[in-house]
Amino acid sequence: MNIEQHPFEPFLPKNAKILFLGSFPPQPHRWSMPFYYPNWINDFWRVIGLIYFNDKDHFCLNKEKRFNEADIRAFCAQNDLAFYDTATEIRRLKDNASDAFLEVITPTDIPALLQQIPLCNTIVTTGQKATEVICSTFNCPIPPIGSHVEIKIGIRPINFWRMPSTSRAYTLPLNKKADAYRQLFK
Repeated sequence: MNIEQHPFEPFLPKNAKILFLGSFPPQPHRWSMPFYYPNWINDFWRVIGLIYFNDKDHFCLNKEKRFNEADIRAFCAQNDLAFYDTATEIRRLKDNASDAFLEVITPTDIPALLQQIPLCNTIVTTGQKATEVICSTFNCPIPPIGSHVEIKIGIRPINFWRMPSTSRAYTLPLNKKADAYRQLFK
């Protein structure tokens, strides 16, 4: 089994206040764009569309079954949202995108990411594997889904939110996922 390197650079707008951390991108053949949450059947960008624009299809190019990467990047930069994942190297134990079959070889250096975004006071994990990596790395409790705990990274207090996965494999309805994410943006 091959070790995969993370295919994307961290997206770290200089004024970012929230850092979203997934586990690792799916294989390139599942991408609808070369950016975070690229799988057309992942609901992350639909959740954000519902919260900010009351339109689940706001970031969708439906006829092409892909997301509008340029609009997403501009929106995230304007709204101080940063993105990366909790692993820089992984091994897929099965030929799929499931977190259950990802082996983290090299976890991300989260303190190094945070040094690049000094205004960031919130880390958000968007799935179980990412949550496990953060909790293991920082020896902190696992927050309930849709809630947060305060942790310290170095001397910096950080609100660590655990959100429901936006994968369709996580069967919570889209509007319920959006309700959980709304709590984060209050």
